[in-house]
Amino acid sequence: MPHKPFKAVIPAAGLGTRFLPATKAMPKEMLPVVDKPAIQYVVEEATQAGIGDILIIIGRNKNALSNHFDSVPELETNLERKGDHAKLAKVQQSSDLADIHFVRQGEPKGLGHAVLRARSHVGDHPFAVLLGDDLIDERDPLLTTMLAEHDRTGAAIIALMEVDPDHIHLYGAAAVEATESVDVVKVTGLVEKPSAEDAPSNYAVIGRYVLSPAVFDVLERTEPGKGGEIQLTDALQELAADPEGPGVYGVVFRGRRYDTGDRVDYIKAIVQLAADRDDLGPELRPWLKDFAATL
Repeated sequence: MPHKPFKAVIPAAGLGTRFLPATKAMPKEMLPVVDKPAIQYVVEEATQAGIGDILIIIGRNKNALSNHFDSVPELETNLERKGDHAKLAKVQQSSDLADIHFVRQGEPKGLGHAVLRARSHVGDHPFAVLLGDDLIDERDPLLTTMLAEHDRTGAAIIALMEVDPDHIHLYGAAAVEATESVDVVKVTGLVEKPSAEDAPSNYAVIGRYVLSPAVFDVLERTEPGKGGEIQLTDALQELAADPEGPGVYGVVFRGRRYDTGDRVDYIKAIVQLAADRDDLGPELRPWLKDFAATL
């Protein structure tokens, strides 16, 4: 029997304090990356993987997110009247991407709690969780590979990336065993933000997960961990340790990833993406070389 179609969950209830004062009144997910808000890249990634039903978990003062994915008749009419069809297409694209829903998280009690808030919407469908801080270049598909691996194994699938051991303390780290595929590993354990000395490997967990609804029962009984929050990592650790279950596997990503959760990395992401664009790159790249020569 074919499985039920995948849904997607995008947690977007964080306060974005690293970007204050810009995020005082604007959700961090709406900060522009070149000429689109960061969250649109994430929604586009889900739709390009064939997911058409997306739930965004929001908090207070996040109305700009729902407004962005809604239609704006007065703006569209104005652009139509001016004959500016290129801009009109861009405006309409965000409202035509997918069937997008919103639910409030209430108190920010961690990623595990945010995922748990999706339970009634997800129902008995398998689903992907996509974090907005990690943007995956559309030229380097990751989510489609993860969905296929979930179909093959029935396991929870996480995205992993090899990082410099000196940076592993910034991530969750996975203990892994090799499989027949060089790009897929079995996850035997997870440690949240370990020191370089205590890390089981330099495989860092990045913000993509594919899960079955069984994870909700685990999250329901997961006690708050670091910072008094319900950690998705703790629930995945339980799934990995269950000898009767399908376990947890990692897809090793070797493509282009842009971290927008840090101010410097956010700026780097904008520069990298803009420099690669056909409409901006030819003018930007020579300027970057000249600017770099002055430093």
